[in-house]
Amino acid sequence: MKTIQKKLAAMGLLALMIFTFCSVTAFAASGDEPAAPTAAVTAQAETETAPESATGSKAAAASICVGFAAAAGAVGMGIAIGKSCEGISRQPEATGQIRTSLMLGLVFIETAIIYSLIIAILIIFVL
Repeated sequence: MKTIQKKLAAMGLLALMIFTFCSVTAFAASGDEPAAPTAAVTAQAETETAPESATGSKAAAASICVGFAAAAGAVGMGIAIGKSCEGISRQPEATGQIRTSLMLGLVFIETAIIYSLIIAILIIFVL
């Protein structure tokens, strides 16, 4: 039982690190400037940056976010499917209940991945 708790804690920590990284990356790609830049810095920034480069960096940040979410979801789905197969092999009479709860869990994992895709699209086109 302790190994399962360690694995769950490690997966939670990994998810927290991924969320933090994606949030920081998305904020950095949003192009927010400091509140009071000097006139020389503002003039230099207007000549060097283009709207296309801001959109490109937002797209890169969004693709990293979706990639990490998909990878974490794939790991979670793999663990869930493996555990359900172990449960079915131990108790074949509970196959229907195990399959039902497995499908429900997979739907929730996939929903989180789709939610990250929607957020990434919003980052690219709205911000």
